Amino acid sequence: MTQAQEPIRVMVVDDHPMWRDAVARDLAESGFEVVATAGDGEQAVRRAKAVAPDVLVLDLNLPAKPGVTVCKELVAHNPALRVLVLSASGEHADVLEAVKSGATGYLLKSASTAELLDAVRRTAVGDPVFTPGLAGLVLGEYRRLAAEPAPAPDSPGAPRLTERETEVLRLVAKGLSYKQIAERLVISHRTVQNHVQNTLGKLQLHNRVELVRYAIERGLDEE
Repeated sequence: MTQAQEPIRVMVVDDHPMWRDAVARDLAESGFEVVATAGDGEQAVRRAKAVAPDVLVLDLNLPAKPGVTVCKELVAHNPALRVLVLSASGEHADVLEAVKSGATGYLLKSASTAELLDAVRRTAVGDPVFTPGLAGLVLGEYRRLAAEPAPAPDSPGAPRLTERETEVLRLVAKGLSYKQIAERLVISHRTVQNHVQNTLGKLQLHNRVELVRYAIERGLDEE
């Protein structure tokens, strides 16, 4: 995959011009390709559909259309899009709503520039990035969702996962990042990504949220 050498294409959405410009500048100076910015929800949806960024850095509190609606519409339009919410709110309800709408990660605006840059890089490869303290909350919500009735598991035609794919899936369900999984299994970060992509394809799931739910439904998060 040669595209790994290409810069990560990022779009920044925030209604505060100075903040938006500062984030865009920090990203551009660190080697990211900032393909667009937007100051309200309607503009964000229009521009993101036109430029197709890899990562959308999104504020939730937007005029014209709320951030969660923007996230939902754009992820439905392009399931490969990764969304990193960058918000001033650490309210649990906001975090959960963002994750349910398709966000890959959630970072508070109190994060340092270095933390933001690292979060965008990790979001681009599909790692869930959460401000410390919020990851446990999100995992708890996955468990609650998994407790709800779901389609009958393991029908006769259910896809077969390899032993290693099941092992990776079990660690994903426990909330480990791809980097932690790679270290635990002594394999590369890229190999972990490949296993996750293969598993998503076999199970016909679209993102990590659905994958974690699938794993927890089958008790894979338990020893």
